[in-house]
Amino acid sequence: MLYIYKIKRVGKLGMRSLVEHKLRSLLTTLGIIFGVGSVIAMLAIGEGASYAAREQIRQMGSTNIIIRSRKPEESTSATNNTQNLISYGITYEDIMRIRKLFPDVRIHVPAREINTQLMNQATRIPTVVVGTIPWHLNNSQEKVIYGRFIDEYDMDTYANSIVLCENTAARLFPLEFPLGRHVYVGSQAYLVVGIISSGDGSNAGTGAAGAVEEKEVYKAYISLTAASKRFGDTIVKRESGSTSMEKVEIHQLTITALSDDQVMPLAVAVRQTLAEFHKKMDFQMTIPLELLNQAEATKRIFNIVLGSIAAISLLVGGIGIMNIMLASVTERTREIGTRRALGATRKDIIMQFLVESVLLSVIGGLIGVGLGIGVPKAVTLIAGLTTIIQPYSILMAFCISMATGVVFGIYPAIRAAALSPIEALRHE
Repeated sequence: MLYIYKIKRVGKLGMRSLVEHKLRSLLTTLGIIFGVGSVIAMLAIGEGASYAAREQIRQMGSTNIIIRSRKPEESTSATNNTQNLISYGITYEDIMRIRKLFPDVRIHVPAREINTQLMNQATRIPTVVVGTIPWHLNNSQEKVIYGRFIDEYDMDTYANSIVLCENTAARLFPLEFPLGRHVYVGSQAYLVVGIISSGDGSNAGTGAAGAVEEKEVYKAYISLTAASKRFGDTIVKRESGSTSMEKVEIHQLTITALSDDQVMPLAVAVRQTLAEFHKKMDFQMTIPLELLNQAEATKRIFNIVLGSIAAISLLVGGIGIMNIMLASVTERTREIGTRRALGATRKDIIMQFLVESVLLSVIGGLIGVGLGIGVPKAVTLIAGLTTIIQPYSILMAFCISMATGVVFGIYPAIRAAALSPIEALRHE
């Protein structure tokens, strides 16, 4: 009980000393406030960015393996003024081989891409028309907004049915509802049967030749059978007076393993199988699970870096506390001498200055926690970025702030206790 009474009394003395020097106390705690706030805010913003990246990868399907046709580099560099036919990429025979060698694997979403133009009256826009199958949306971020997607009837009858992405529909039909109207792909009229959300393909994508587009990409979907019948497998490109022809049967193929554990062995086996028949390596494989693991590792490194940078602010705040406490010891030399003369022990003096140091860091830590919670919320509200405040970051930052007060308050407290009572009373 006596020990608790001493702590309460010393705490009151310390608080009174801090209140008597409000401005100095505030300036001293600023380092702790910004340090704690920056630790929480930076970890929250980093966690949010990492979460958004991981969710994008996860939506691709952790058990999926995405295979895309890729134009070989030697074919890209070999340009001349004569007509030539370059054949590359995934073929229907490859699909049959995978189906035969890996019977338990689900094979879906073969995609045929055609770079062309869509036209509605006087409006004409460059569009990637994707020939696909009815269950394409099962493994896509895109969702039907109006109407329907490609169905079995479209596949069986080679119907001229087209589904527009939201941004494509808005560009072609700025003043009218597009469902039930016709758009032209070349000289062919296609009936708009559905509109889907632009998903992850509205602002970035790959063209039929696999070149990455930085500008907005307009997409539309037709049945795979219609794409094969209307456009064939050969793409004719005319550039700078030269004509080249590219034959690609399938631009993208997605296969699904039974479980996460089987993804990597399956990917290795499929890559080896395809490599036997594609000597020029005219395909590339994307494994979302591998990307997810890389994102997790990057997240850990990112958090360490951000935490280290933010911890520097706490270090600066701790140095500020030590500096002020040393100045306080010099200012209060006579007070220390008086207390020692009245019977206070060195332990009591150490406790007095240590409590003041801890109070500074605790008050700064509490204000810093409020700042650290408020900044990510403001970032989310103003910038629309995802931020996630983890409870461990709040606890960690506050505990570090308390530890800072103890560590950087020990030396000034010991120095105060080491003063000779007689010399302290003679101090002017």
